[in-house]
Amino acid sequence: LATGPRQSNGNFYEIRTYDIKPAKMKEFLEMVNKYFHFRTAHSELVGFWYSELGAMNKVFHIWKYDSFAHRTAVRHALANDRDWQGKFISAALPLVEKQHNEVAYLVPWCQLGKPSKEGGVYEWVTFQMKPGGPALWGEAFQAAINAHLNTGYTKLIGVFHTEYGLLNTVHVLWWNESPDQRAAGRHSAHEDARVVAAVRDSVRFLESQQNVLLIPLQCSPLK
Repeated sequence: LATGPRQSNGNFYEIRTYDIKPAKMKEFLEMVNKYFHFRTAHSELVGFWYSELGAMNKVFHIWKYDSFAHRTAVRHALANDRDWQGKFISAALPLVEKQHNEVAYLVPWCQLGKPSKEGGVYEWVTFQMKPGGPALWGEAFQAAINAHLNTGYTKLIGVFHTEYGLLNTVHVLWWNESPDQRAAGRHSAHEDARVVAAVRDSVRFLESQQNVLLIPLQCSPLK
């Protein structure tokens, strides 16, 4: 259940979260959909979403890199891309209040998934686990995730464990057809003895958790 250096490859994901000025959210999203092809020409975008519930005026985007050298090369190229800097960055930065980034690995027992169809909603759940890493809480956490999967009401997209940022953080990305379908599934899961037992075991290692309902942008590969 280890992550990081024990992975079979060097792939990692940079998770970026931006707080947008409330009066500028619509303008920012329009700019992303219009100009983000300049950014995706340099590296792989996994997904781009804006928050609907659980947080306001936030956007989340995830980038995949082959290595840290790859990321360095991409950042250097972006700094010298006149279209990216002139058409997007110079206009978008005044709309942003705060930026935050993390580097994370997919946990070894999870492959990055895709929804069964376009048009649903995503749920981004952040778990702050007790210090010790997957060697301490990995087995119980995996069992809790699998218990929810076994109910069949939701689709797992990815489970990310932080390498840079707040450590012992796990982000889980789920997909559902609609907020109402998610709500119905959650109510059923709470009455499922398998889920209840797995969650009771895993919360021994939990410090806190938070979730956000996300809507994908037009430019997002995950829709």
